[in-house]
Amino acid sequence: MSIRALALAVHLFTATGAVFAMLAMLAAVDGKWSLMFLWLVVAFIVDGIDGPLARHYHVKKNAPEFDGVLLDLIIDYLTYVFIPAYALFKSGLMDGWTGWFAIIIITFASALYFADTRMKTRDNSFSGFPGCWNMVVIVIFAVEPNFWVSLALVSVLAVAMFLPIKFVHPTRTERWRWLTFPMALAWTFFAGWAAWVDFHPESWAHWGLVATSVYLTVAGAAQQLLYRETL
Repeated sequence: MSIRALALAVHLFTATGAVFAMLAMLAAVDGKWSLMFLWLVVAFIVDGIDGPLARHYHVKKNAPEFDGVLLDLIIDYLTYVFIPAYALFKSGLMDGWTGWFAIIIITFASALYFADTRMKTRDNSFSGFPGCWNMVVIVIFAVEPNFWVSLALVSVLAVAMFLPIKFVHPTRTERWRWLTFPMALAWTFFAGWAAWVDFHPESWAHWGLVATSVYLTVAGAAQQLLYRETL
């Protein structure tokens, strides 16, 4: 295949994320939360693969008629923000006004963040919490904390989206990538496992999911403290 055909194929691969988003949404409407998260995990895998492929085949140069960054952001908003927020609201894990507060702050703040031109740092990490609400919500489904804990978590992370706090990118942040990338792979495995067993309370997947989520959340801030980095 020509380099142009390969670059176009990358765009087509990225676009499959929209299909998986629709399948996840259909499952969510039916209240099939485990199936919804399984489709979101598939979309997460696609999102993790298409970026390196896009850079490898130089899609901006070889298939410039499609904006891969815009395509990726559209799909990410659906799979990282919109569908997880809907699930958090409709599942009853955050009842009453807390549920309304959660979906409003998640969707509103994430829309602003995704349009923020200061999203990336000099080392290709994220400046502020990168709106990965799919990762947050699946942990809430697995652990089922008190709704006040969920409310506090959502509130803190929403504010953190606009604070000068670094969050690592699993593949593009070079520092600690030897650890961060395996942690991201492990998170994907545990997320799929937890959803596959329908979030059974005795599943070891929950512990792995929490442990990897904690690392991915705090690794960037730890780098800032240890190396006195500025964004």
